[in-house]
Amino acid sequence: MSPAIGGHLAALLSRDEFVVTGEIVPPRGASVASVTDHAVELVGSVDAVNLTDNPTATPHMSPLAAVAATTAAGIEPTVQLTVRDRNRLAITSDLLGAWALGARNVLCLTGDPIHIGDHADAAVVGDLAVQDVIGLARRLRDEGTTLSGAEVADPPHYLIGVADVPLAQGYDPSKLESKLDAGADFVMTQISYDAEALASWADEMRPRGLFERAKVIVGLTPLRSGAQARFMDEKLPGVSVPAAMIRALDAAGDDAPAVGLELVVPLVAAIRRIPGVAGIHVMAMGHDDATRALVARAGLSPRPAV
Repeated sequence: MSPAIGGHLAALLSRDEFVVTGEIVPPRGASVASVTDHAVELVGSVDAVNLTDNPTATPHMSPLAAVAATTAAGIEPTVQLTVRDRNRLAITSDLLGAWALGARNVLCLTGDPIHIGDHADAAVVGDLAVQDVIGLARRLRDEGTTLSGAEVADPPHYLIGVADVPLAQGYDPSKLESKLDAGADFVMTQISYDAEALASWADEMRPRGLFERAKVIVGLTPLRSGAQARFMDEKLPGVSVPAAMIRALDAAGDDAPAVGLELVVPLVAAIRRIPGVAGIHVMAMGHDDATRALVARAGLSPRPAV
């Protein structure tokens, strides 16, 4: 990985440090105060933070505004950009603008289906496929030109990421490989609570050269209740929560958040033992105290400096 690519996260990955990333959902409002508050709470516990882009197909503050607030708070942003809501002009503009505001990593996504959100009659843009956005970010970085061939002054040098759902039923590795072929540098997976299944997936992908071609960061969420665990198990594609975890959370009652955290700590250790896995992506859904506690109890604190 070239030292000219990305920023803090890229530097840690290039040194084979086990990274920790977090997530902030921009508010459904016009004040960046909550973004700043979350970023301040996460500084020192994560190496970079994802800023989501209209998650669950509902309108939120632009991730670019959140980039500026997160950068000002002292943490490196990863901007998420979906093809659902933008054409190629808007995506190019946002890639340039997000870099100018402090984003050093981009996660290229399709976006949640429109029908699950609160604007079911909205038009899906879909001008570019995810692979096209990856190629655009790579072209801006490596050639300094747009898709039309126009030269760009001071081009961005993003670390380029994509999502994957390795434990989904009927998993097709060619979909991830096509994203790597387009130029992705790192992969963030769907939430996983089954380290054994994840290790089997890694064993299957290793001969395909996945871990030589990209850094793999595994998603996880500290569970807070049996109801949350059942929702994830039943509704989220590629997520399976062990029945024993659900029973433990149900039995814990008001202590479920603490129990959920303790259940995930050994999972982090198991993920770290999978050869080639480069880090974890903690999606604590706004519970920054859970992210901080997990990082500390998993022995991942303090975070390394570059």
